[in-house]
Amino acid sequence: MEKFEKPQIICHIEKSVNYSLFDAKWIPCSTKFVVMGSRPRGSGIIQIYEVSSGELNLIKDIERSQPIKCGTFKASSLRDRYLATGDFQGKLNIYNLEDPSIPIYTVCAHKEIINSIDGVAGQSIGCGAPEIVTGSRDGGVKVWDPRLKGRPVAVMEPKEGETRRDCWAVTFGNSYNSEERVVAAGYDNGDIKMFDLKAMALLWESNLKNGVCSIEFDRKDIPMNKLVATTLESKFYLFDLKTQHPKKGFSYLTEKAHNSTVWLVRHLPQNREIFVTCGGGGNLCLWKYNYPEKRKIVDKDGIDQGVVGNLTLLQNITVSSQPVSSLDWSPDKQGLAVCTAFDQCLRNLFFNVPNAINSTSSSKEIRMQGRKLMKTEDQSL
Repeated sequence: MEKFEKPQIICHIEKSVNYSLFDAKWIPCSTKFVVMGSRPRGSGIIQIYEVSSGELNLIKDIERSQPIKCGTFKASSLRDRYLATGDFQGKLNIYNLEDPSIPIYTVCAHKEIINSIDGVAGQSIGCGAPEIVTGSRDGGVKVWDPRLKGRPVAVMEPKEGETRRDCWAVTFGNSYNSEERVVAAGYDNGDIKMFDLKAMALLWESNLKNGVCSIEFDRKDIPMNKLVATTLESKFYLFDLKTQHPKKGFSYLTEKAHNSTVWLVRHLPQNREIFVTCGGGGNLCLWKYNYPEKRKIVDKDGIDQGVVGNLTLLQNITVSSQPVSSLDWSPDKQGLAVCTAFDQCLRNLFFNVPNAINSTSSSKEIRMQGRKLMKTEDQSL
């Protein structure tokens, strides 16, 4: 194979900080992103950076009383671009980044740390209410509508007396119209549960034998298609959700990657067949899903059963000596990403993903293309 024939992953900018980084998110319609974490003295921090002329410029530095574990813009409109965060005390806060001194919405969502947060519908038209889902160490998964103060619209948690498992990951999916919507959650014991919010019922559950670190649908705003779940001890699972067998459930494949915990999965917004996984060894793997010729077959009992495809490893790279704690794709410019790691570094990355730019470009050309992509019109905050 010739050099540069594979897609390239370029670390465009790297910046060290003096606090622990937990999450990073691009601000929609801008060249800015936010990072969230914890200062050594135990307070929380939100910083806003802008990518300009090959450098990261700090725009705002916001200190909070509690460390911030996770955040999302996906329940907010592109006009507002409100940031929803979950902190170590179990609070859900929503900030207007124009004036982030006081949250515009706050609720004591959980009794313990919020490990994961996701939003839906804010950036879509005609696809249901803007909602936020939170998953916590207290075992609860709750759905919030920011228009309703102080109470969740749905609660999924163990009954009184049942064992409460630490919920590590939550995500929305199947939000293709104003009625349908599901939430998938992953737990520390390997459980995956999928809840139908329309029927308010458990749709499907399984156990992957290792703690589920991250979980994500390939797209939120289409009928359920694929779901990827990453776990401790090097494995991730890809489920084909088109056909659910009454006994066997969804067809799936499993892949051993990273030789360490697979901390994260993130699908490319512009191409749902491509996704990246982040490992405990500080490395990234870029994957492409290949569909089978037929997506379902009829089993011996005459029941439809799903057929799963296969994966191609497009590229991998080590960017850090410590685990990669978060990665977020730019929603506006294909191939741009920001990631954080436990080495207290945030990195601006450029992926020469298929169909983005010529895959036979040299490394220098790829860097130049990345800089060009960063020169986009920005709506100021």
